[in-house]
Amino acid sequence: MTDSENVAVEGCGAAGRNLTHWLQEQFGNRPLEQSEDTRLHNAAHLGDLDTLRTLLQEDCFRQRINQKLIWSCGLLPCTPLCIAAMMGRSDCVAFLISQGADVDLVDVKGQTALFMAVVNGHLDCVKLLLEAGADPNGSRHHRSTPIYHAAQVGRADIMLELIRFHADVDIDHRLEQKVIFRTRTLTTLAACPLYISAAYHHLPCFRMLLKAGANPDYNYNGPVNRDALVKGRASCMLDAVLRLGCDPVFVSLLLDHGADPHVVHWDELDPDTMIRLKVNVEALCVYQEARRNPQRLMNLCRITIRKIFGKKHLSYISSLPLPETIITFILHND
Repeated sequence: MTDSENVAVEGCGAAGRNLTHWLQEQFGNRPLEQSEDTRLHNAAHLGDLDTLRTLLQEDCFRQRINQKLIWSCGLLPCTPLCIAAMMGRSDCVAFLISQGADVDLVDVKGQTALFMAVVNGHLDCVKLLLEAGADPNGSRHHRSTPIYHAAQVGRADIMLELIRFHADVDIDHRLEQKVIFRTRTLTTLAACPLYISAAYHHLPCFRMLLKAGANPDYNYNGPVNRDALVKGRASCMLDAVLRLGCDPVFVSLLLDHGADPHVVHWDELDPDTMIRLKVNVEALCVYQEARRNPQRLMNLCRITIRKIFGKKHLSYISSLPLPETIITFILHND
């Protein structure tokens, strides 16, 4: 073994013996023995609002309100706001924001305070951060997004708040950055919130995403590279819900929101294939019926109107000079 390899092994051993010390050296402002006072971070972790108020009366702590440090119970450097959001300390979150904490700072993993609040299921903190201007899509430096995680775990209440603050219900905002940041072309639908809600059979989230303008034909015309798709993977959302064995209502919702049944070619399947793919027989029948019969004119009009407005402007539909029953129908609130 070379000298450089010996050094590398010794370094890894040292990191294993004292991970906190190694992380502090890598990501902190100073080594652990010279580290800043972590009382602010510890108070955020414990939800000690009185201590936070006392500390932030001092200039030295006010200047470090956005500082990333390893606190008493953490291994990765975080800001006090991120810690409070992660722990669900809503009163501390509100106070830190009022004192000038940056709501969109990320930790070393690219996670924002909002993302941490969503992951840990703290709705009150989610609301506070969104109202303070936090980016509902999280950070481009992290692979996931707040709305994706909400869809994955079935938190429709959190998803509703994210949508209310204009979170991207597809992942278009991530794909727009690929030219700048040279991200790879997608090779799976699994990165799409609509897909992951179907994969876990979270119907309320699936319905909410479609109502908010999620593309029911996601990926038929991209952005997933069809040549890169692993054989057997779903090519679009309608294909996905059939392969995932979802209930018939998932297929019906996609069709009602404009999914084209003719882009998926599912003929009569033999029993072995049905079992292998875990296809829901009733869902398959709904799909086959849609292939045989065109949509009603009223549904086609609704689909067209929603496409014209686009997902970013669907809320404007409620201001159209139309009867309330028509507005309700177009917005799928019936």
